[in-house]
Amino acid sequence: MSALYGWVAWRLQRTPSAVSVRVLLPLALLAHGALIYQSMLGQGDIRLGFGNSLSTILWLTALVYWLASQGAPLARLQSWVSGLAALAVLVMAFLTDTHAIPNSQALALRTHLVVSFLAYGLLAVAALHAVLMTMLEKQLHRGALMQDSAPPLLTLEAMLFKTIGLGFALLTLAVFSGVFFSEELFGTPLQFSHKIVFAILSWLVFGGLLVGRHFRGWRGRTALYWTITGFTLLLLAYLGTQFVVEVLLGR
Repeated sequence: MSALYGWVAWRLQRTPSAVSVRVLLPLALLAHGALIYQSMLGQGDIRLGFGNSLSTILWLTALVYWLASQGAPLARLQSWVSGLAALAVLVMAFLTDTHAIPNSQALALRTHLVVSFLAYGLLAVAALHAVLMTMLEKQLHRGALMQDSAPPLLTLEAMLFKTIGLGFALLTLAVFSGVFFSEELFGTPLQFSHKIVFAILSWLVFGGLLVGRHFRGWRGRTALYWTITGFTLLLLAYLGTQFVVEVLLGR
């Protein structure tokens, strides 16, 4: 599966409209999704670890890009995301440790987790958009012509804020359900750990960006820096914690 993603990423850089790409990328996404389902839900309860969490977020990112690319020239972006998905499959294969989530049969908890992962995936898409827009803007300032496969900056900017708006709405549901309904969801009262603090900071950054966009017309580098900062905080909130605890400390 990792090799399949890698081949698709290579082909997207050269012949993005090839029939093989249009056929094999959905197959890779389908197989990847089945692998994640088996890892997370194959034993009846919900089991999470750094490997399958990272893989899920990048799978959702690749899925969103595949859907978005049906109506926009996003071959370069899809190539990057396919390459990241290939690495995520390898990480999942080597980092197999998972732990069962308490009370994982509860519908409210399952809904909370689904919303959280969707928020992560969409905001990861926004962060990748921001990186690409930064690169394209630098090319324009140097007088370089953009590649044919790169969409116009205005198209990317419109997609960026639509993605952030939807991701922020899902992040709001995830953060506030976790804060105000912690005992119902997780069976324990709320504890203001670094995970909660980073999630709230990320929510404030993305919310501040949308407010600035609406009232002051923020765009360009200001929007890009805020987007990357917000997603970095979101990574520290959950995946960063999992990486330190499971990979570095081996707990």
